[in-house]
Amino acid sequence: MELIRPNTNFDFLALRRIAVTLSIVTLVAAFIAFFGRGLNLGLDFTGGSLVEVHYVKAVKVEDVRKQLESAGFEGAVVQALGEPTELAIRLRPDAKDAAASDRVLTALDSAANPVKVISSDSVGAQVGDEVVDNGVIALVFVAVCFLIYVGLRFEWKFAIAAILTTMHDVIVVTGIFALFQIEFDVVVFAGVLSVMGYSINDTIVVFDRVRENFRSMHKSTPAEVLNRSVNETLSRTIITSFAALLTVVALYLFGGDSLKGMALSQILGILIGTLSTIFFACPLLLWLGVSKEDFMKHEEADEALNAIP
Repeated sequence: MELIRPNTNFDFLALRRIAVTLSIVTLVAAFIAFFGRGLNLGLDFTGGSLVEVHYVKAVKVEDVRKQLESAGFEGAVVQALGEPTELAIRLRPDAKDAAASDRVLTALDSAANPVKVISSDSVGAQVGDEVVDNGVIALVFVAVCFLIYVGLRFEWKFAIAAILTTMHDVIVVTGIFALFQIEFDVVVFAGVLSVMGYSINDTIVVFDRVRENFRSMHKSTPAEVLNRSVNETLSRTIITSFAALLTVVALYLFGGDSLKGMALSQILGILIGTLSTIFFACPLLLWLGVSKEDFMKHEEADEALNAIP
């Protein structure tokens, strides 16, 4: 039994003014959170200290985190290293000094469960800066490639709508991390970039159906064509999003603390990307004035090219 029948006929575009207004409000809130509160940058971006410790007996990560907070190590990140007796502790920049490992040892060591330091290293922010620079370059490169690809395959109006929708998704996901001050490290940054791929793929699937329907539904208005296209791909969209969501939710629940941020960014990206394809991308197409004449021009150009010996 299908979740959504293939002959659904929801009037999504009737909600386009409300949907786009909410999207714009969400974007503004994301920018305010980003520039007002800023991102809660992780050790990869800020630098600090990384201390690895070994316990005689197994210990709970949450208990160690509470001990460190009581000792004055605010924002310390504690992660298991595979064994329940070995932990990696990441400290903020204010704890970046030669005595960091000694202070950690003093805070955690006890007669009931002795602990020793395996290694202690200072981590600079240079790696994070390089990743950000390369990430921004990658973001611009991918956006330009998407713009060219969609413009050549469809039409420039589709390209603009697709890129604006993709940027909308990336900005909103980043804004949520800023709003709730969720730690933003290199792994999360990679997750946010991966949102682009999912978003553009989902949008292109709907746009491909829009192109087909514009060629077959000669007497229909653009709004009717867009509505029919969204309804015809709705079952596929929901099933694909649900399957992808199951994967990243499993990663969030069972992948460990180090992957939770990336999994969360992908969960948000899938949810926001699915909604934006339906309620943001298609209304944008309508307001950009897409019509069957746009495809007639492309078909005439293709016929002219094919006629060249």
